[in-house]
Amino acid sequence: MIVLNGGSSSGKSSIARALQEILPGVWLTFGVDTFIDALPGRGDSPRAGITYEHDGMITFSAEYRTLERSWYAGLSAMTAAGAHMILDEVFLSGGVGQESLRSTFGNTGMLWVGVHCAADVAASREARRPDRAEGMARQQALSVHVGVSYDLEVDTTDRPAEECAWEIATQLGVQAPYPIRSSDQ
Repeated sequence: MIVLNGGSSSGKSSIARALQEILPGVWLTFGVDTFIDALPGRGDSPRAGITYEHDGMITFSAEYRTLERSWYAGLSAMTAAGAHMILDEVFLSGGVGQESLRSTFGNTGMLWVGVHCAADVAASREARRPDRAEGMARQQALSVHVGVSYDLEVDTTDRPAEECAWEIATQLGVQAPYPIRSSDQ
């Protein structure tokens, strides 16, 4: 399993789609947006248990958290049955979210990837997306990484998603068709 963690509009979904095209075999992509889309009103109903604050903060009800645990348990069962998975996540609680995911997935081999993007760039991307609440990208750009440890970190501020995906794929032993410029160069 590959876990991509980054703030809203950081490029995680684009990287996940690119990884599906370049990794050998079939890789399924799921994430927080997939889960939210399955909730009442695609997350916009009061019954969904999500409150979007004006400053970009998000809070969740106890019912939401119960459903979220069920969601992760289902995904864990899929990986245990042999599915290759790319998880597109936003750890709003930083390292606490990572530890929760680790405990749910148990012995599943996981590659932890931090997806970074400058707050101004992410906010600009967010402004072009009708499905995002203003302020989320700026608020999450740094906070989702607090206390999270990664095997690899990529930055989409000035790099296309495909290049970041190839950097991740090479970490998994896939030979890139061209030299990869890593994020730390």
